[in-house]
Amino acid sequence: MTSVLDLAPVIPVVVIEDAADAVPLARALVAGGLPAIEVTLRTPAALDAIRAIAAEVPEATVGAGTVISTANVAAAVSAGSRFLVSPGWTEQLLEAMKESGQPFLPGVSTVSEVVNLLERGVSEMKFFPAEAAGGTAYLKSLAGPLPQARFCPTGGISRMSAPAYLALPNVGCVGGTWMLPPDAIATKNWSRIESLAAEASTLTAPPTA
Repeated sequence: MTSVLDLAPVIPVVVIEDAADAVPLARALVAGGLPAIEVTLRTPAALDAIRAIAAEVPEATVGAGTVISTANVAAAVSAGSRFLVSPGWTEQLLEAMKESGQPFLPGVSTVSEVVNLLERGVSEMKFFPAEAAGGTAYLKSLAGPLPQARFCPTGGISRMSAPAYLALPNVGCVGGTWMLPPDAIATKNWSRIESLAAEASTLTAPPTA
């Protein structure tokens, strides 16, 4: 099973209001080099969007974000989601994600949560909300005592700050929305989104001195 953290350096975090936008949006992201797409379960259109992308954009790896209940897990997998991302976790939610058979990233923001997951055999996590919870300095401080934990930081990350996260040894990828400007989605400017995705897909850690 391929790790979510190894699919691409950047995972677009997509909020879709109109399911009709799902396929052209996904095609633009894939064409730009971002095949892993997290569709958040924040809107009534989310599950239909996942279903459409799974059916019509096979080159995309579509996942569900904002998974906060066992019902969300079941609905996302049924719709065709190929990975699951939660902003946080409980025992019940973690068990449901494990039983789904899909790769998953439970959300953490404290050392205790990280250790708790490691005790349960989970070493890949979402660090959220990344900037508000301490950013790169916080994650860097975790790498020493907890080197086995790997993260996808999400929340407040920009094109400018992403490379600093990607430079950390315990970061596999970052989640972001900067390649999805609302005005471009509203005007269906898919070429602009493809261009921004192409720029994001080439982001790497800055060179060391």
